[in-house]
Amino acid sequence: MSAGHDVRFLDVFKGQPKAVWITAFAAVIAFMGIGLVDPILLSIAEALRAGPEQVTLLFSSYLGVQVVAMLITGAFSARFGAKRTVVTGLVLIVVATLLCAMASSIGQLVALRAVWGLGNAFFIATALSVIVGAASGGQGAAIMLYEAALGIGLSTGPLLGALLGNISWRGPFAGTAVLMAIALILSAGFLPKDGDRSERAEVRLLDPLRALGHGGLLRTALGSAFYTAAFFIVLAWAPFVLEFGAIAVGLVFFGWGLCVAVAGVFLAPRLAARFGEVGGTIIAVLIFAVLLGVMAVGSKPVVVVAVILSGLASGLLNTLFTGTAMSISNAPRPVASAGYNFLRWLGGAVAATLVGHVATWFGSNHAPFAVGAVLCVIAAGLLSLELRTRGNAHQVPAEAALVGEEF
Repeated sequence: MSAGHDVRFLDVFKGQPKAVWITAFAAVIAFMGIGLVDPILLSIAEALRAGPEQVTLLFSSYLGVQVVAMLITGAFSARFGAKRTVVTGLVLIVVATLLCAMASSIGQLVALRAVWGLGNAFFIATALSVIVGAASGGQGAAIMLYEAALGIGLSTGPLLGALLGNISWRGPFAGTAVLMAIALILSAGFLPKDGDRSERAEVRLLDPLRALGHGGLLRTALGSAFYTAAFFIVLAWAPFVLEFGAIAVGLVFFGWGLCVAVAGVFLAPRLAARFGEVGGTIIAVLIFAVLLGVMAVGSKPVVVVAVILSGLASGLLNTLFTGTAMSISNAPRPVASAGYNFLRWLGGAVAATLVGHVATWFGSNHAPFAVGAVLCVIAAGLLSLELRTRGNAHQVPAEAALVGEEF
């Protein structure tokens, strides 16, 4: 990214209206939820007498509900308006996180994470459109703001989880409830009111699935599903392999999150400009496969380094996969995004559910990383088919760095 682009990145923070900052703040807290439980997985397992297969359900229930909800958020927002959708999502998250802090069993915690995932789907699917509609500087500025929120949330979530989790495993949930309650109050009070329903585009429930009838979008979404499965293998399983305390795990994933942010905002546009979105995605997913292969055979210090570096590959892939998905079909962006995210997060939900069982089946704690490497190679194969089909992979749309609609 050129120096000119760096200046532009700093300039987008100037003169933004309150609605943009409120939504961006809420987005940071929402994105924190993805890695918040990572440092406290071992603490939860010990406190609630749960095995790894049960604890990793904290990811799969969260993602599984989010997957299904992604299909209905567009229709909900079209019917009730963006502000009502955002506020509904924040209410669900506040209630779920508060009750998580008071849970007495792993079953209760898994069920409440599902409610959290539902709230996250309502909020995340709508927040970008709120920022785009309110931000000064156009869509490019709005996307950069959203990417910044994504990176801050992913990097600070594990750190917050570690600091509060070092006191009690209940601490990160209580802390998130307080922060989300602040975001809820600000959103309810200061976001612009929803316009008349007649002014909003009609979105039908099955439109996202119909959009997947486009071969290019389907191949891209499936490739992203395999990558996202590998992504959550790292996120959900690395703490069990490392067996570190909450602070140490939090610091590892803080470094990982910083790498995600830097690669997603600054490096991905360069890679897309050099090799095209599809070509760049193939390179990045193969790099991720190599790092997973290293995790599968490396010692704990090697795994730590590989996990942190995998954040660079993930940052690239988060940006490039979505850029490809948003430009590959003629479906309206919200519809294409919903269909793409449905398959993408389905991959994550399945991986988070099965990762503990994979280690048991193969008799090795490192086996899930090897499976993740294979999944990345499969994703690269699907993208190679798309590269041959597309022909001109070096054509990069203006929204090459669109990340916000992924999480």
